[in-house]
Amino acid sequence: MDSSFAAEHREVLRLMKAQDWRAARAASERLTIRHPQFADGWLAASRIALALKDPLAALRAVDRALQIAPTNPFYHLHRAQCFLGLSQRADALNAAQAADRLAGADPSLWNAIGTLRSFAFDQWGALAAYDRAVALAPQEPQFVYNRASVRRFVGDLAGAEADYDRAIALRRLDFEAYVNRSELRVQSADRNHIAELEALLPDALRDWRGEVQIRYALAKEYEDLGEHARSLEHLKSGARKRREHMAYDVAIDVATVGWIIDAYPVAPEAGRAVSPSGADAGSAERGTLGAPMGFPIFIVGLPRSGSSLIDRILSSHSRVSSAGELDCFALALTDAARRRAGREHIPRQELVAISATLDFPALGEDYLRRARAVSGASGCFIDKMPLNYLYCGLIHCALPHARIIHVFRHPMAACYAMYKTLFKAGYPFSYDLGEIAQYYAAYRRLMDHWRAKFPDAIYDLSYESLIGDQRGETRKLLEYCDLEWEDGCVAFSQNPAPITTASASQVRRPLYDSAVSQWRHYEPQLTELKAGLEAQGING
Repeated sequence: MDSSFAAEHREVLRLMKAQDWRAARAASERLTIRHPQFADGWLAASRIALALKDPLAALRAVDRALQIAPTNPFYHLHRAQCFLGLSQRADALNAAQAADRLAGADPSLWNAIGTLRSFAFDQWGALAAYDRAVALAPQEPQFVYNRASVRRFVGDLAGAEADYDRAIALRRLDFEAYVNRSELRVQSADRNHIAELEALLPDALRDWRGEVQIRYALAKEYEDLGEHARSLEHLKSGARKRREHMAYDVAIDVATVGWIIDAYPVAPEAGRAVSPSGADAGSAERGTLGAPMGFPIFIVGLPRSGSSLIDRILSSHSRVSSAGELDCFALALTDAARRRAGREHIPRQELVAISATLDFPALGEDYLRRARAVSGASGCFIDKMPLNYLYCGLIHCALPHARIIHVFRHPMAACYAMYKTLFKAGYPFSYDLGEIAQYYAAYRRLMDHWRAKFPDAIYDLSYESLIGDQRGETRKLLEYCDLEWEDGCVAFSQNPAPITTASASQVRRPLYDSAVSQWRHYEPQLTELKAGLEAQGING
């Protein structure tokens, strides 16, 4: 590389590091015009386009790099990332396979391939890649940590715990590893990590993120041991610290519910049914009980209310697969509203109002296209994104043959379950008891509205009822979904399919009832929550 060449490339990389993406794009365009045979220049152009949310331009640029250097595994891996940006999962995995063949003995590349495959819902492929990375660099804690996460997803909980132990031994202050390890199993008096966690707390206090993670780990382990006062003490401290570092106003979420109710004073007319191919449902292949093959099943509600359990029950059926928590409906809705408004940025209240005027069949077609591209599902599939409760009416109008299952719990149980969970992302209302009460009341108000406007569109399922009569409630659930009975649906804990949500460990166990009344151990300390719910007219 001549000196001018190198200087121009260094300037592009400097702008990228500074995240000055528009200036980086301009510099990159100059570089590729003047030096079109410089492959790394095209790679930089691709990375910039991806950062600017233009995955199609990113794909074109990396393809130019591959024309110049077709055996570079990093280019193939980046090509896979471009396909993920386009929600083309199958193409992403094909590109990752090309990177596999060329990866050689580079542990960092194998680790990156594992991460890509995990994002593409190929957890078994991710595990194989992480195995290679760890074998090549056994003392690298991040590789071991990453493998632990995927082992948890695929149900190898003992292997995950061994990997978390190893990652901690290699990197003592990896606080996230501690909290993830605590979640893997029910801790016991003779097998727990409390002494280790308590000894670590002074180090964790130096960084608020570390403090939050260690306090949540302690809260979980003390609860398992029945030491409820100590558990709640750590939980409240951890939640308070997490909330201090969030920019969030629960009033906006509460107002949003009011805007949705105002936008749908009556039920819009449902669109024609859409089959997976985009044809009218009348022409779709039909299942044994008369429902169109390939219809989506939405499981909605609040997080930690039993959605993963229902997902596991239904996905244990031979005709159903789980697509996990998809954001496809929200994205399709937002894009449709932007097209209708003719601009990119729309205030939330205006977006809600526009949503009532959309072409619902087209919205349904767009959702199915996105969902199938992301998940790879070809038949009947489950979308278990809890926050889809916001769109129940729209889902019914856009996809009349979809099934919408609303799972709910006792109000105090639901709110406490969210409060004690340290979410990876989302649900910012869940770290303050007063805000949880306000959000819960708004959620209930909206579900009451959808139920009144679409009385036959939503199937309500109580978590407590399911725990009390697993076989009976499962039978009714399958009937609602037009699915014939299969014994595997009551043996859901034997389902080997990966799961990546916060319930990844719990759903590997047979049905248990300890969570139903767990909140009652803390009832005297949850008076703020109870009073907040009662002030909103919710008694529990």
